[in-house]
Amino acid sequence: MLMEADVRFAGRKDAGRKLGAALANFKGQDCLVLALPRGGVPVAAEVALALHAPLDILLVRKIGAPYQPEFAIGAVIDGGDPVIVRNPELIRLSGTTEKQFEMICSQQLNEIERRRNLYLRGHRPMSPTDRVAIIIDDGIATGATMRAALQATRMRHPKKLVLATPVAAPDTLESLRGEVDEVVCLESPENFGAVGRFYADFEQTTDEEVVATLARLRARSDVNSATV
Repeated sequence: MLMEADVRFAGRKDAGRKLGAALANFKGQDCLVLALPRGGVPVAAEVALALHAPLDILLVRKIGAPYQPEFAIGAVIDGGDPVIVRNPELIRLSGTTEKQFEMICSQQLNEIERRRNLYLRGHRPMSPTDRVAIIIDDGIATGATMRAALQATRMRHPKKLVLATPVAAPDTLESLRGEVDEVVCLESPENFGAVGRFYADFEQTTDEEVVATLARLRARSDVNSATV
């Protein structure tokens, strides 16, 4: 049950505007805002607008054990050169062979490509190399997906790696600090529960909304580039 005292944000756009204000010191720097879809996109879009920065997405797919797909033994992250994150200990414990791992990884890469084509209609991933990369989601509970996204982005050598989110579980946030150069989190209450309890409106973000938001931000970026 949603308690009024828990609500911190009217919706994702409201959270994004507040997060953008908290990240104002990055305005004027060479930043790339990277969203974890789908829920992270409307939040990140407001940040990108506030910072006058480009927006792209990070598609992360869990690599599950062959007979326990919910048991994550790694992850694969999209990009011009996709990054694969392995958990050797869990791979060993699950009895997953290298051939099985590669097969599942290939399946997830195909799904990533399908989603990227859906969301960006053929546009290639933007590179965070030598830029301030700001990774955004609408909230962080366990942090598994965010950790994979951060590790993959770090391997692409950003000038600075920033984790930004409206709300996160405090223990998870603490465990992620070692992955980044800076953390910006608006709320990190002790009795966390779930991300949705901190939003008055936490309806699922649709694929159509993601496509429209990315197209709108891309068109704005194209116009700004043409007027420079």
